[in-house]
Amino acid sequence: MSMPARNNIEFKVSSRHALFTDPLTRIGGEKCSYHIPTYEALKGIAKSIYWKPTFIWIIDEVRVVKRIRTQTKGTKPLKFSGGNDLAIYTFLADVEYQVKAHFVWNLHRPELEEDRIDAKHHCVAKRMIERGGRQDIFLGTRDCQGYVEPCEFGAGPGHYDGAGELGFGLTFHGFDYPDEIGEHKLHARFWRPTMIDGVIRFVSPEKCETRKFIREMHPKQFTTGRNLVAVGDVVAGLEC
Repeated sequence: MSMPARNNIEFKVSSRHALFTDPLTRIGGEKCSYHIPTYEALKGIAKSIYWKPTFIWIIDEVRVVKRIRTQTKGTKPLKFSGGNDLAIYTFLADVEYQVKAHFVWNLHRPELEEDRIDAKHHCVAKRMIERGGRQDIFLGTRDCQGYVEPCEFGAGPGHYDGAGELGFGLTFHGFDYPDEIGEHKLHARFWRPTMIDGVIRFVSPEKCETRKFIREMHPKQFTTGRNLVAVGDVVAGLEC
């Protein structure tokens, strides 16, 4: 199903630190960040800006504005058995990204068809970017709080302008959630990103050829008026 033009957003996100990892291998122990943000992490930021189960955020591109730097820090994560452990994390330091994204209707939720009003969702998303997000912004982990603001994608100088092509090997892309694919299964997706002049153009989730089954999973049910606020009520009070 094609979408009208009023479904795209652009924003800048920055933070002192970021930690982008493969969730399948980061349970416990030491962690080392990818050099670039994952699709899933950026999708999580978009959902923190504004999200409803009526639609799905698709991340189109990310521009790495500042030079990629890492910083190693000692941390005290919680242990499953209780108390704290000591671990060494390698974070990205002083990050700034420009992100371009758009939303599509979640056709696996026909019960929310009446909530598919693109102009209103688009209005709320833009207002939430101006306000720094509807929820707190994190870059890969709650230890790395970020800040969101509007931007024009590609505007301003970037460290990797004219730097050419740089590949990053097999990298975690994101999760296939049951309510987005119509199956009671959770899969992890992987791909091989390439950065050209500081810009990474993401392949769409369905084009990721490498997948790993995680577990059986059932989608959460939403009902307007019970655990879901209609977009018309969200818009009320906003200057759209």
